[in-house]
Amino acid sequence: MLNRRELLRSTVALPLAAQTVGRGLNVLLIAVDDLNNRIGCYGDPLVKTPNLDRLAKRGVRFDRSYCNYPLCNPSRTSLLSGRRPETTQIFDNGTPPRTTLGDVQFLPEYFKAHGYFTARVGKIAHGRFEHFVKWDVSESRAGVELSGPGTPDRKQAGQGNEGGAKLSWRAVSGDDASQPDGATARRISQLLEQSAAKGQNFFIGCGFHKPHLPWVAPAKYFDMYSLDQIQLPKTPANDHDDIPPVALTSTKGDAQMDETERKKAVLAYHAATSFMDAQLGVVLDTMDRLKLWDNTVVLLFGDHGWHLNDHHQLWRKMTVFEEAARAPMIVAAPGARQGVSSPRLVEYIDIYPSLVSLAGLPAAPGVQGSSFAPLLKDPMRPWKRAAYTVVKHGKVFGYSVRTGRYRYTEWDGGKQGSEFYDHETDRNEWTNLAAPGAKLDNKQNAVLEEMQTLLRTGHKSNVPPV
Repeated sequence: MLNRRELLRSTVALPLAAQTVGRGLNVLLIAVDDLNNRIGCYGDPLVKTPNLDRLAKRGVRFDRSYCNYPLCNPSRTSLLSGRRPETTQIFDNGTPPRTTLGDVQFLPEYFKAHGYFTARVGKIAHGRFEHFVKWDVSESRAGVELSGPGTPDRKQAGQGNEGGAKLSWRAVSGDDASQPDGATARRISQLLEQSAAKGQNFFIGCGFHKPHLPWVAPAKYFDMYSLDQIQLPKTPANDHDDIPPVALTSTKGDAQMDETERKKAVLAYHAATSFMDAQLGVVLDTMDRLKLWDNTVVLLFGDHGWHLNDHHQLWRKMTVFEEAARAPMIVAAPGARQGVSSPRLVEYIDIYPSLVSLAGLPAAPGVQGSSFAPLLKDPMRPWKRAAYTVVKHGKVFGYSVRTGRYRYTEWDGGKQGSEFYDHETDRNEWTNLAAPGAKLDNKQNAVLEEMQTLLRTGHKSNVPPV
């Protein structure tokens, strides 16, 4: 028998999960590698993303969506398993996802066990570990990519606090379909057509690689932007003075980039984003043509954020600053609100239980997140207080908690420094209120103590109110 909390949760979720009589809802999960919030529907005035914007008009845009680890393998393993990084024990790109998880059912495997046809094309798990997740159809759209300037550094990020691959880009000739993401989009369209023709429930994963490095795209996407449009962050000269050194990442060569090179790098990231967006359009066109919106949940996410010259030459991911921890997530579902945003805090650990709930399936055992299905009907309803992100730099862990207004981070339990930012007055996280010598008033001290408690004990009881 359901207890009162379970009954209330299931009652809220039912209108979304029962739109199609006699069968559950399909799922199209769209993963975008290294996509940050510099896109049109999140308010960026420059970046051209008409198809992301189009999807947002069909669903709910989560304005405060946070990854649980700002690196591909840990983030995706956490999301696909429904377990926090502290449980998965995956903290780098080199450790297989099932090292400690064993035979835990990953998200598509759970749907497969309930009779769904499952397929993925492109990157859903971390590329080299795709075979650790079992699908009915599992395909990669690998291709040779040219890059420049220089040759990309293929070293895996996550060792120490080095940033990772060299910043590299190139405009190429040829049409979209000749690029790996172009091939992925067209193959996904075929799978959607085949599934619709058979009338079978499906869980399909579409993994786009761009805007991951190297930033390779047809020249027309680079031509969408000009260098004089690119505005670099006006970071205060003393920004690093109050940041614990362990919190910062670096890659050889970054500091030597002049202003023009930095602008070219930002432009190339935007070009790769716009290219990916065009491939998303191919998939959305197929959804339109097949009239799948009435029986399909579409969830798109960037697997973590990405720095673009923030905090003085800070690039890539692997930090717990807002630019790396926060990433876009858009959900369109039958019966959900359309064209609205939710300011409530959600984590990627919540994606697994949310899709299970929306599809009308029984709750999966051992999953640690909370279904955000109720927010799709009522995006402003009271929700959980915090989101958590962790990162490991060398042997030191940085644990960070984000509330609606504040972010608090401890490095090595505070032994190597702490950070406390007030986003109401400092959305760029330029002033560390927990730095040595910082003077806080009584209210700020009280909030700091509350954030410390949330960080250490909060996620165990950080569940949405019923």
